[in-house]
Amino acid sequence: MNNMPNQLKIDLPALLHNLNQVRRLVGQETKIMGVVKSDAYGHGMLPVSRKLEEAGIDCLGVAHLYEALELRKAGTRLPIVILCGILTRDESREVAENDLTPVVFDLSIAEALDQESAKLGKRTPIHLKVDTGMGRLGIPYEEVGQFIGRIAALKSLNVQALTSHLSSADENKGDFTKTQINNFKKAVDTGISFGLDLPFNNLANSAGIMGYKDARFNMVRPGIMLYGGLPSPEYKSPVPLKPAMHFKGRVMQIRDLPDKTPVSYGRTYYTEGRRRIAVLSAGYGDGLPRAMSNRGDVLVKGRKAPIVGTICMNLTMCDITGFEDIKTGEEVVFLGSQGQEAITGDDIGRWAGTISYEVFCSIGGRNIKDYLL
Repeated sequence: MNNMPNQLKIDLPALLHNLNQVRRLVGQETKIMGVVKSDAYGHGMLPVSRKLEEAGIDCLGVAHLYEALELRKAGTRLPIVILCGILTRDESREVAENDLTPVVFDLSIAEALDQESAKLGKRTPIHLKVDTGMGRLGIPYEEVGQFIGRIAALKSLNVQALTSHLSSADENKGDFTKTQINNFKKAVDTGISFGLDLPFNNLANSAGIMGYKDARFNMVRPGIMLYGGLPSPEYKSPVPLKPAMHFKGRVMQIRDLPDKTPVSYGRTYYTEGRRRIAVLSAGYGDGLPRAMSNRGDVLVKGRKAPIVGTICMNLTMCDITGFEDIKTGEEVVFLGSQGQEAITGDDIGRWAGTISYEVFCSIGGRNIKDYLL
């Protein structure tokens, strides 16, 4: 018996639907790296990775070494790319021992990885990180040739790809993204001029996949679109995506409040006339953004009910005036669908001034997951 007032359900068939939409966009020749970092955006790294591996995905992408090791320990045999790279000789040894693929942007780490790989008689695959305009990790694209020249001397490393990241592919105006794509092409041409094969060059994130055919190269890195979210709340997807995360709670109490009654912390809401207010079983301690206080909706009886007052750590209030037959214990949907209505991660992101990535990571990181297989 489930005694939890809230329920987080992860729809793995929806994940596979979204993977198929990626394949529909990029075709069969382009390889796919499923990005499962940060606990698969709150959806559960191990169950999601198993499902993606069963579906024939080409490789997985994580942020840090500990995630890659967790996948290996769980039996994942796919190539695993460590997107944020590694920092120490000890990490270099673990990468080589576990047949992992780090992103590399530092020569001293490359040299340590080469030495540790040589000790094991292995040739470790790596992706070289190029900064094409993100201003984050990477080698400036203009300096790629010099860096590759040094890497080429390291015989226990196998440069499988150049990789970079698009900073603004979700924007309507694509001039900067086109500049990044051209900068990446220049870097790839430089790599090829050094005799590198580079079969897995990758640049396109979800927004790049959906909006820029020439950003796809040999491999793409879908993240948010695998989970049914959008790169930004107002983004228009060219393919139908299904949300994989659903978060439900319960009505804890129903209050009939008179006119001019304050509700919740800070008295940010006063009733106008008599109102029926439902007190709900989840709050910001369960991952709901406090910033959507007095802005967002929940679903009750298949209808949208506005959130009123400041969201609390474990409780949220909504206005159910005019709703019929609502009782204590009634199901409430914070994220997901009920009847013909739905609330998406992008809806919550828009209300809270954030993005669905943060919404999923927050809700997924705070609740026990139940998986629909």
